[in-house]
Amino acid sequence: MKRIGMLTSGGDCQALNAAMRGVAKTLFNAKEQVEIYGFLDGYQGLIYSRFRLLNYHDFSGILTKGGTFLGSSRTPFKTIREPDAEGLDKVAAMKQTYNKLQLDCLVILGGNGTHKTAHLLSTEGLNVVTLPKTIDNDLWGTDMTFGFQSAVDVATNAIDCIHTTAASHGRVFIVEVMGHKVGWLTLNAGMAGGADIILIPEIPYDLDKVVAKIRERHERGSRFTILAVAEGAISKEDAKLSKKEYRKKLEESKYPSISFEIAEKLTKKSGFDVRVTVPGHTQRGGSPCPYDRVFASRLGSEAGKLILDGSYGFMVGYKNREIVKVPLEEVAGKLKMVDPNASIVQEAKMLGICFGD
Repeated sequence: MKRIGMLTSGGDCQALNAAMRGVAKTLFNAKEQVEIYGFLDGYQGLIYSRFRLLNYHDFSGILTKGGTFLGSSRTPFKTIREPDAEGLDKVAAMKQTYNKLQLDCLVILGGNGTHKTAHLLSTEGLNVVTLPKTIDNDLWGTDMTFGFQSAVDVATNAIDCIHTTAASHGRVFIVEVMGHKVGWLTLNAGMAGGADIILIPEIPYDLDKVVAKIRERHERGSRFTILAVAEGAISKEDAKLSKKEYRKKLEESKYPSISFEIAEKLTKKSGFDVRVTVPGHTQRGGSPCPYDRVFASRLGSEAGKLILDGSYGFMVGYKNREIVKVPLEEVAGKLKMVDPNASIVQEAKMLGICFGD
């Protein structure tokens, strides 16, 4: 009999349930007997031994449901080696839970921080298989993460909706898209939604060039301008600051986010009426789009196959339109950034999209 543990860690997203369903159905449909233990609220469930034995019916009817039926939480990797408030060794506790249940493998669904801890557990002797979850699409070793395309759909819809009111009132609108460190979501949603200006963390912006783009559109007779701005967008001036200096600036800022700072400065520099819309956590919510349902199911199925084959220490990824297995040591601690010289950026610029650079 195979005994499998499963958990979802970090921020939630669409298709987590679909991915877990893919793993479970593959295992249940194999000839070998299997028990699946679901840990509640991510690594917290593994640390504090909060789990329940799952059966076939737990994975029925969840393909189209967003979120995660196991619950999730953030357990920062930078403090994973530090004892909890009661002095508990978190890593030792996770290993103890794993061994107590006599697990053959731990299936972990998550993003960058989650994969750092997954790799740590793998080096500590636990059998681990992971699945790439994040709306940011910033995991190293995979061309795509599930949740990303669904989030692009939500963010694009927000931009689509803003177009009509922006055109009606002749305003400049900023739509703030999720993404603190990378701009894949903003870039794709901005292009799909017809944004005129896209600001992402990897390409520091010059506000004067943003103003010039708005004025250029106005002179051409356009009544409005749409900006898709990543929440981690940064000006060229701020990009010159050290991390410590920039963090201090953000802590002392009067603005709730970068978009509101940009809006105020644009209003002063250009004289145009600038408004901000923040879709926020709606980008992580709702049902997964059809692409993510299929994609997550495929990844889950391949994870199930790895478990049946006894092949551990891998993330199931997607490279060159094929499902692949990627060693965890190649994934943990790396970010897949937008290359400012990437073809998609150059193509966007040829379409007339301004990046503020």
